[in-house]
Amino acid sequence: MPMQARAQTSTDTAKLTIKQAEAMFLQNNLQLMAQHYNIDIASAQVITAKLLPNPDFSLSNGIAGTDEPNPTNEQSASISQLITTAGKRNKSIKLAQIGVEQAKEQFFDLIRTLKFELRSDFYSVYYQRQSEKVYDLEISSLNKTLTAYREQYAKGNIAEKELLRIQSQLYSLQVEYNSLEVGIDTVESQLKLLLKVNARTNIDPIVTEDITGKEILTTVPYQQMLDSAYVNRYDLRYSKTTVDYNNMNLELQKATAVPDFSLSLNYDKLGSYGTNFVSAGIEFNIPLFNRNQGNIKQARSQADQSKVQLQSQQDQVESDVATNYKVAMKYEKLANSFDPNFKHDFTHLVQEVFKNYMERNIGMLDFLDYYDSYKTNAVQLNSLLLSRVTSLEQLNYVTGTSFFNQ
Repeated sequence: MPMQARAQTSTDTAKLTIKQAEAMFLQNNLQLMAQHYNIDIASAQVITAKLLPNPDFSLSNGIAGTDEPNPTNEQSASISQLITTAGKRNKSIKLAQIGVEQAKEQFFDLIRTLKFELRSDFYSVYYQRQSEKVYDLEISSLNKTLTAYREQYAKGNIAEKELLRIQSQLYSLQVEYNSLEVGIDTVESQLKLLLKVNARTNIDPIVTEDITGKEILTTVPYQQMLDSAYVNRYDLRYSKTTVDYNNMNLELQKATAVPDFSLSLNYDKLGSYGTNFVSAGIEFNIPLFNRNQGNIKQARSQADQSKVQLQSQQDQVESDVATNYKVAMKYEKLANSFDPNFKHDFTHLVQEVFKNYMERNIGMLDFLDYYDSYKTNAVQLNSLLLSRVTSLEQLNYVTGTSFFNQ
């Protein structure tokens, strides 16, 4: 069953892998659909630029007059055609074609941005759900302990302070758990919007790839990432295209200073020079005062400005790759320094601690201390793993290439 249909009909949970989520995103996201229309709009402007100006036609017929012969027999007609000069039409076509490229680059850059949000939200929900399971385990265990303590307190076998200490720890965990759930709901709602999933459907991310202990960054040389960013960053490509657009616009404004002219053919049945008078003419304005100086100056400034902005964008791309590479390297080294068996061993230890506490082999303070340490370390480990995955996604984003987390 397609994931889209399964998500819409489910009243409980939609299980999704990252590949399935990306497929739904590309198919259903409304922002992408809206942005794609800009390409069609820009393509229509190319059609407009290619069209030739329509000829002008005029016809007049006599109605009344005092002179002979009969003025109602007087008829005249004229047809004229505007002829553009200095390659204005070709320059306008090229300008519109560059506009299409800009619309495409904006579209693909939106995909890059939203895809980063999608994948970041996906992994955020996944790892926060892992932390949620830790709280579920602890709260469930403390609830059992609290029930047993209430029974023992009613029988007078334990002091009230022990009962209150368990209650205090349980309430503290429940408050933290509630804050965690609110955070998950917030991120999940953003994920649902990106996927266009029913707001009442819960999304359960499935992550099958385990990168624990792996040297991920060494698989792609740094220079390859930087070169890829220069080629595949659509915001940078848009800046380059903007330079081309402004240069072409400058050429068009210079050409506009050259006057166009109209060729005409005229006919006058009872003209002043005799009957059936036919004449031809040409009309153009004289560029004596207005030579499009202001628009040319503006276009030149825009062209120079776009070149400076392009250089700034190139510097920003290099800075983005360098900074995010360092961050990802730090998270990778820190995550790989952890013993992969730590989480399993610690979980087993806490289970044994709970058993020994229920058998009264250890005291309450040691029991609560172990539980608090387990919760803190498990949540911190999930946070570290999320930071590592997010740093790799950030590298994908700044290089414009899906190098990692595939």
